[in-house]
Amino acid sequence: MKNPILITPVKDSLKTAREIIDSLRSESHDIPYFIFDDYSSRDTRRWLEGNSSKYGYKVIGLERHVRKSSPNYRTTLIMARKMALENNSHLAIVESDVYAKAETITALNQLAEELTDAGLVGAVTVDHAGEINFPYNYATAIDKPLIFASAKSVSFCCTILTNHLLQRFDFTELPEKMDWFDVYISKKSRQMGFS
Repeated sequence: MKNPILITPVKDSLKTAREIIDSLRSESHDIPYFIFDDYSSRDTRRWLEGNSSKYGYKVIGLERHVRKSSPNYRTTLIMARKMALENNSHLAIVESDVYAKAETITALNQLAEELTDAGLVGAVTVDHAGEINFPYNYATAIDKPLIFASAKSVSFCCTILTNHLLQRFDFTELPEKMDWFDVYISKKSRQMGFS
């Protein structure tokens, strides 16, 4: 099983970005990791670039690729999809306000390999008290299986977009006048026959 490409889109929020990066990289640097910096402040950018070798990630400054002010999630997804396809791997996304560990990404990647009909594989997120939180409130009504198929959208909080989906859906088709794409891509994935 090949490691996924892991990305975190960042727009300032330096305190949480630092904590998330530390959480993801505290145990392992085996997963290729890219921070997509979306016009952050000078202080945030300085920290991201200054700590890239310590944490083993690469910073991609979106200002070099797009003139539109943030959010530039569409550009991020287009670039990340290309990277994952070139690496023949899945694409893992961890949002800049979600605490995840490398072991979670590894488990999601393994599940994406096992579930060959999956388009997106996401982790249900919880708060510090262990309670399921937004956007997965609907999961509290589910009979607590470890793995379940969802008829709802899969948030990009901590999610893998499978290589099967990436091969079939070109993200340049994503609407240009939209800022967030988890609902759109979830629906498109189901329309293409993925679970």
